[in-house]
Amino acid sequence: MAPLFIALVAFSWYHVKPMFEKAIELIKKANTIIIHRHQKPDGDAIGAQVGLKNLILDNYPQKKVYAVGDSPERYGFIEGSMMDEVEDDVFLDALSIILDTSAPQLISDNRYTSALMTLRIDHHLFVERIADAEIVDPSFESCAGEIAFMAIETGLSISSICANALYTGMVTDSGRFQYDSTTSRTFSTASVLLKAGADIATIYSSLYVDDFLMMRRKAEYTLKIQFTDNLVAYVYMTEKELQQTGLDAFSVSRGMVNTMANIKGTKIWVSFTESNKKVLCELRSSGPDINPIAVKYGGGGHKKASGATIADHDTAMKMLEDLNRMAGEYR
Repeated sequence: MAPLFIALVAFSWYHVKPMFEKAIELIKKANTIIIHRHQKPDGDAIGAQVGLKNLILDNYPQKKVYAVGDSPERYGFIEGSMMDEVEDDVFLDALSIILDTSAPQLISDNRYTSALMTLRIDHHLFVERIADAEIVDPSFESCAGEIAFMAIETGLSISSICANALYTGMVTDSGRFQYDSTTSRTFSTASVLLKAGADIATIYSSLYVDDFLMMRRKAEYTLKIQFTDNLVAYVYMTEKELQQTGLDAFSVSRGMVNTMANIKGTKIWVSFTESNKKVLCELRSSGPDINPIAVKYGGGGHKKASGATIADHDTAMKMLEDLNRMAGEYR
């Protein structure tokens, strides 16, 4: 097993750059590279994965590079977002790179365990070691931004296809650059991607222009919002109600949670969505650190945006009680 290198906090440029250079060394040494990310991918997971794949192929065209996992229809506008089929024996001599993932059970293809070498690049709060070599830096607003910054700092060329994918990851995980994870580095990195050919008009229209049905579903979702006594906003959607919307669980749970953002007096909001006999939980905050509660229920993520999958309605209500208590203490 290779020596472990981990960045757990926001280091200075002098600490981050050597770590990126070590990652590039691993990429240079590998003939075959397989890129993973978390299951049920969001824009950052797909953007970082597709962006890194193209970044490697653009700069090291002799290498074989694959992206594995499910292919969500929502991000089909990203060129190269269709995943690859990879035979088991290909992993044996490969470098598996795991992106945007804080826990092993979330990784998009568990065959990474048979890879010759593993590398993780992530921006979530550190939970546990997953790979032989790791760069985990929560100071980045997105994993895609971390990949883009690595490309910039190590002098790699960025194509327009790569730029589009990485920009998509940055804009989605930063809430269109509204979250306080957004920094001056975020904007300077985004500027480089724009210069490289990122088409923001296409990206924004693909992400944020809704058809009338979706607008109607969001209005119905808004009418379901309830509040605890400490003004935690929440929506609980049963599996039957989900089926009636005609939408998939991801589109409701993660796609609609921020319908509850920006409600005056509300610092914490949470979406509970029943799916496949489980409850998907999306926790958000404009103040308190909600990640410990997500971790308590088997999930995790960031201080102000976390998720978990729990067993049932009763467990959801216990989580809601914890969030309500946190909101009361924060006030």
